This record gives sequence, structure tokens and C-alpha cells, in this order.
Amino acid sequence: MRLVAAILWRVGCGLILGCGSAVAEDVPVPMSVPLPRPRPPLWAEPQSFLEAAGPDFKSGEVTAEPSDCRKRLDVIAAISPMPRLIGPGACGGGDMVQLDAVLIPGHERVALKPAPVLRCVMAEQLAAWIRDEAAPRVAAAGTALRSVETYDDFDCRGRNRILGAKLSEHGKGNAVDLRTFTLADRHVIGLTDMTAPKDLRQGIRDSVCARFTTVLGPGSDGYHEGHIHLDLAERSRGYRICQWEVREPPPPAEIASAKVPLPTPRPSIPGDPAPAQKL
Repeated sequence: MRLVAAILWRVGCGLILGCGSAVAEDVPVPMSVPLPRPRPPLWAEPQSFLEAAGPDFKSGEVTAEPSDCRKRLDVIAAISPMPRLIGPGACGGGDMVQLDAVLIPGHERVALKPAPVLRCVMAEQLAAWIRDEAAPRVAAAGTALRSVETYDDFDCRGRNRILGAKLSEHGKGNAVDLRTFTLADRHVIGLTDMTAPKDLRQGIRDSVCARFTTVLGPGSDGYHEGHIHLDLAERSRGYRICQWEVREPPPPAEIASAKVPLPTPRPSIPGDPAPAQKL
């Protein structure tokens, strides 16, 4: 391409412009190279609350006057107020807090690890549920609740992390996923663990279904087999979703009678002695 362009330039210069010997032997020819198309946004890529806060975010920039929700939440929980989270797209929202711990009567604390970032209304409901329902149920079993493991909170993405799906309630700070309880004796109870006490898990299920508008767990959609999803999604006519199967292990006899497939036979090797000749 460069050689052809140089020849044409020299011919044109000699016949029309009369450049003569002033023509360079190898003249670089500028070419217009199109830039690559910009990468489209991917909903499947989680974005932190700092990214969502935008480039103008300043550390410590929070709402000057606490909302009524924040005033109520301050009584029952340890929180860190957050700036208004703006974008990308429809993600984010105002009156956001980081819920660090729930205050239990008797000067006890139940930590949330990691501390979720949520709308104040959602954080208030979660804190009230831990204080009034979860902690007393665990205490009735003989020990105290010390921490709750969270699996996901504010996250700008589509539902179930599917590209192009409708915006998840997580993207509004209106949802939290829970996985385990850690007790005072350091015992860990998995909310979806079939070996954990069924009556405790059943009581937890009933209590969250009465308080939150969406509860998803094992048996719901295949995406919540290892954790419990809670949110306060608003639907017409107050419609609620409670899909969490509190499962238990199959009986030992059923496990013992289960057929285990034999391994694939080893392929024969030329020259290998017959089985009867092997030692």
C-alpha cells in the first residue's frame, strides 16, 4: 500500500505540480484508522457504592439532617451514614447507611459481617428483625447470637447477575443476602444447612416472611440454594413472595440404599496378562 501511494504521489507531482527531484524516495502516507467501538456497560459487573457515588464524592459528605428513619435506627443499631448514591443508570438512592451492628437488650451487640450498605428503611427492618426475632430464637436454643454473615447488599446489577435483566433490588440498596449465624460458643449455623436444627430454621423462615416482601431460598429459583435473599420490593396490591424450602437430610436408610455408580472399567492394555494370571 505504501509503495503504490508513493508512486501515485510522484506521478501526480511530476505531471501536475512539477516537483521534480524534490520528491522524497519514501514518503509516509497518513491513513485514517477508525477507533474501536466503546465497550457497552455490563450489568453483570458489580460496582461498589464508592463508584456509584460518582467522581464528585467527598469523604464524610452525608445528609446534614438525619431522617426520621435514621433517628429510629440509631436507637437499635450502630450505623455509618453514607452519601447519596447516584447511578450508574437507575442504581443508587438517598438516605443510605452502613449497618455495622445491631444493639440487643443487655448491652450486647450482633455484628454484621461484612457490614451491608442499605437504604435506611431496609436497614431498619433488618436490624429490628435481628433484635426482635433472630436473636431471641437463637437464645431460646441455649446460646447467644454474636454475628450474622451477609453475602450481598448494595450492588448495581441485574437480577441474579443476568446480563440485561431487570434491575435488582440490590441496585437500590433495598435487599440483603444472609448466609450464616455465628453463636457465642463459636458454633456456626448455616441458614440453608440441612443438618442445622430444623425448628430454628423454620422459625427464622416464618419470621422473615412476615416482615419482608420477598424471601428467596432453597427451592426458589436455583440461584439461592446457599443463601437467603430478603428485600422490601413494592408490588401492586401488597403482593409478597415467600419461597424458602426448609429442607432436612434424607433418612439414613434411604442414603444407605442409594445406588452408587461403579467406576468406568479400566481399558485393556495390549500385552497385559489376563485377570486370572495377575497376582
